[in-house]
Amino acid sequence: METSKVVEITDKAVKQIETIFSTDQNNQGKGLRLGVVGGGCSGLSYKIDFDYKKDKDNVMSFEHFEVYIDPKSSIYLKGVVLDFKDGLAGKGFVFSNPNATNTCGCGESFSV
Repeated sequence: METSKVVEITDKAVKQIETIFSTDQNNQGKGLRLGVVGGGCSGLSYKIDFDYKKDKDNVMSFEHFEVYIDPKSSIYLKGVVLDFKDGLAGKGFVFSNPNATNTCGCGESFSV
């Protein structure tokens, strides 16, 4: 099911995702799965992985890949910005969640 943007993905993150898809042959036919799972020091943790589309997924289409978000995670990810940082302080994907009422120091878990 095609959906409006649940998550905003920055240009820098899109370029990094495209690079990963183009260099890793294990991801052929897969999309980028974003999700939220229970756990982490603040109660909920972000999950990012490569996976096949499932029946009830919300789908965001980009030029070279698709993003899949399950319906439950969509509730928690609405309005989130996914960025890619590559500075001296660290490298990797970063979630910015305006709906989070509490986040942990590592930035990998949150509560609402």
